[in-house]
Amino acid sequence: MDDIRIGGSRRLARWRSTILFCSLLTLVGLCGAQSVLRIARIENVPDQQVGAEILTVVYSKLGIQLQFVDGPAKRSLLESSEGRLDGEIQRVLDVQNEYPTLLAVPVSINYIEPTAFTKRASFAVTGWDSLRPYKIGIVRGVGSSERGTAGMPQVEPTTNMEQMMLMLNADRTDVAVNDLFSGMLILHRLGLQEVIHPLLPVLQRIELYHFLNERHRALVPRVEAVIRQMKSSGELASLRKKITDRLLSEISK
Repeated sequence: MDDIRIGGSRRLARWRSTILFCSLLTLVGLCGAQSVLRIARIENVPDQQVGAEILTVVYSKLGIQLQFVDGPAKRSLLESSEGRLDGEIQRVLDVQNEYPTLLAVPVSINYIEPTAFTKRASFAVTGWDSLRPYKIGIVRGVGSSERGTAGMPQVEPTTNMEQMMLMLNADRTDVAVNDLFSGMLILHRLGLQEVIHPLLPVLQRIELYHFLNERHRALVPRVEAVIRQMKSSGELASLRKKITDRLLSEISK
C-alpha cells in the first residue's frame, strides 16, 4: 500500500511539474495551442500575401506555426487588438498609437507604395495633396490611405480593392489609391490592366511592421532578432523579390 501511495505521489508531482512548465511556456507563446499563432490577414490584398509568406519563414526559424485568418481591414484590427487573434501580418507603424494593445516588432518586414490609379484623369503627382481636387476611392481600414486623404472633400471608402477598382472603372471615382504592387495584381485579376493605369511617381513609400497582441510581449524581441538577422544578411530582400516575382508571374499567365 505504501508503494502505491509513493508511486501515486510521484505521478502527481510529475503531473504538477508538467502543468507548471507548460504554463510558463504559454507566457511566451510556445506551449499547447500557442505553438500555432492566429494572425489577421486582410482579405484580397496581395501585399498581405507577401507579408504572410515572409512571416511564415520568420516564425519557422522559431519553431512556431502560423494560421492566417482573412477578414476586412477594420475588422481584422478589432479582432487582433481585442485579443481574439494573436496579431497582424503587417501594418503601418502608426497603428500602435491608435491600438495600444498591439505591439510592433520594431523592424520592418515589407513596404507598400501607395499610388494613384486612374482611368481618365491625368495630372502631375506631387504627393498626397495633388489628389485633393478629385473624387478618391480608398479601402476602409487601410491606415495609410485614410491618413493620406484625411480632410479631403471627396473620399469614397470601399470594402476591398476589387470594389474600389470596379468603382473607378464605372467612373464613380476619379482616382483609386492602392499599393502599386497590389494594384497591378488586382487589375490583372479583374482584366482591367489595359483600362486603368497607375500615375507615377508613387505617392509615398511606407515601411510595414508586424504586430503582436500585448499578451505575446515576451515573443516580440525573439521575432525582432530573426527579422534583423534576415535583413542584415540580405535574406529578407531576396525573399520578398522571390515572392513578388512569383505572384506577378502567376497572374500574368
